[in-house]
Order: sequence, then C-alpha cells, then structure tokens
Amino acid sequence: MRIETVTAKVFRHSSTIARDSDGHGHPGPAVPASSALFTITSYTGVQGHALTRAPDVDPAVLDRFVRPNLIGQDPLRADKLWYGIYKWQRLSGGLLTDRVLAMVDLALWDLIGKASGQPVWKLLGGHKDKVPAYASTMCGDDLPGGLATPDDYARYAEWLVQRGYKAIKLHGWMPPMPGAPDVRKDAAACAAVREAVGPDIRLMLDPHHFYSRSDALWLGQRLEALDFLWMEEPMEEASMSSYQWLSSNLTRLNILGPETAAGKHWTRGEWVRNGACDMVRTGVWDVGGINPSLKIAHMAECFHISCEVHGTGAGNLAVAAGVPNCTYYERGLLHPFLDYEAPKEYQLRIDDEMDSDGYVNLRDMPGLGQDLDFDYIDANLI
Repeated sequence: MRIETVTAKVFRHSSTIARDSDGHGHPGPAVPASSALFTITSYTGVQGHALTRAPDVDPAVLDRFVRPNLIGQDPLRADKLWYGIYKWQRLSGGLLTDRVLAMVDLALWDLIGKASGQPVWKLLGGHKDKVPAYASTMCGDDLPGGLATPDDYARYAEWLVQRGYKAIKLHGWMPPMPGAPDVRKDAAACAAVREAVGPDIRLMLDPHHFYSRSDALWLGQRLEALDFLWMEEPMEEASMSSYQWLSSNLTRLNILGPETAAGKHWTRGEWVRNGACDMVRTGVWDVGGINPSLKIAHMAECFHISCEVHGTGAGNLAVAAGVPNCTYYERGLLHPFLDYEAPKEYQLRIDDEMDSDGYVNLRDMPGLGQDLDFDYIDANLI
C-alpha cells in the first residue's frame, strides 16, 4: 500500500466559543468559524483524516514539508514517516509546527486503522475498552451564574457529579479577568469545590503557568490539605529546575508535567529523569502526534509513573485507552452555559460520548472512530 494524495479542505461552521484578548475560551453567541480536514489517501482508496485548525494546512507548508515526505510512501510505516517530516524542524521550526506533525500522524493512524479494519486504540495496545473521564472546566470568567466566583465552581461541580463524573479539574481565573491571576481566589474555588463534592471525588487544578515559585508552593500546600490528586503547570515550564524544587517540596500532591514545554518525548524524558514531575504529561497536539505520545507513555511506565493525556478528541482518547498507565481522559472544556454533548455541525456524533457512570466507551469503528459529516464539510468549503 502506498500514499497517492495528500489534501486539505478548509470549511466554515459556527462556534459558541469566544476568545478573550489572551486567547482563553469563554461561552458566547454563535459566530462564524473555520476548521480544516486533512486527508491522506492510498492508491487502494483508503483514507485517513485529521480535523485541525485552518492555519495548520497552509499550502506552502504542505507542499514544502508534507507531500514530498508522504506521497509514494507506505502509510503503515508511520513512525518512519513522522521522522521524515520532523527532521525539517531543525531549520524550519517556525513554519513546521508540532501541530502539523500531529495532524499528519493522526491521519496516518486513521488510515492504518481503516486499512486493517481495527480501531486505533486496539492497535496502540488496547488496554481499556472504556476510560474514566474527568470534567475539565473552562477558566474562570465574570459571567453571572457562570464561573465567576468560588461558589459558581462549587455549584457546577455538584452538577458534574450528578452527570456521572468521578473526577473534576478546575481552571482558575486568568488574565485578562480583573485581578487575575489570584492565588487566593484559586485556592478558595478549590476549597469550595471540595466542600461541595465531598471526599470521594478526585480533584485537580490547572493554574495555567501564571504563578511564581512561592505562590505555586503556597497553593500546592493548600491543595495537599484538600486532598487534590494533581496540580499541572503552575509556573512557566521553561525552567525545569523550578519544577524540581516544587516537586521536592510537596509530598502529598502530584505535579503533572510538562504540558507545553517544547521538545516532545525527549523533554519529557529529561523531566522524569530529573524528578521535575510526579506524573508525566502528553497530548497528541502538544508533542507531535500519537507516535511520540506512545513513547512518552511507555517511558513513564518504565519508572512506574502515570502518563496523563492532555486535551480532548479522538487521538487523545485512543492513546488514553491504548496504554496501561493513563488514569483518565480529559473531557472538556466544560461550562454551565455550554452543551458539550451536542455535536458540532460537521459531526454526526461527538468523539467522546460518556455514560452515566463517567466512562467514555471506546468504539469498534476502524480508525480513530470519528463520525464526521462529510456532506456538511463539502457543502461549506472556503
């Protein structure tokens, strides 16, 4: 089997996510938006797809880096093809992003699954046919009845537990929200949620890298007292030594990372080796795809460390189910004013339908298990 064509379609749809001046998402009225469908097609007609952002399919990037390294090649040799494109990052990293690598890798794995008649999560190891999900909230806002106060978080957490979630992760208030970041307000929200849901629900916090060492330690100590499972990215991840220091000073709270640090699986290996994290982070869109995510998970397994997958979507779900040491699937981002269960206009079903017990059951569809509305996409091309 060989790759015949590599194509991309940019299409329009609507979105109810509004971005603030720092890029954080909040609920809003429906506005025009765009996404892209990246497709790899074999000579036998088997196709692999990846949904991504429109800028990821820049024609110049596809022509210079992607097509020359894919067309005519065997799609089953996905890791070899990943390296063939990755090597160009050395001198062209500003153009060839990790998101482009991830997009290609996801489409290759979708094609491999369809060619073999197997779901990707089974091809990755198939350790779990259902994965417990944690509810991942949007960041705090100033919307009355939304996520504007610690009490708002507490009320929403109660609803999330009723929905079936056994674990919840908070994102606190971030700039440009007035007064943000505020370590004491974040701590108050965490305390309010713990009081609301009781001792049996697992809780986590993502402060989005805004804090100093002293604030991160102060917050971590409060989370220890509240029996939180982990805290992720409280400081900029460019300083690994800061995380070594933080991890060594917190004995009952896991530090999860790195999430946004560059360097893919190589950087994650250094963090584990140097004791900068207690749990290691991966995510197909953060590290360049499924192949590097697998390497991170298996590396973590060697050190008896869990590997927690960042972000939603079919690729991340396949990794979370495929490996033995991922505890949860991140489902979100969630907000009282949004209906996460409703498919997007270009979906027939969402990727991660969850049952009343808080589990996402893996599909037996060949490939990544995405149920896309190709007619909608073709009717709304840009």
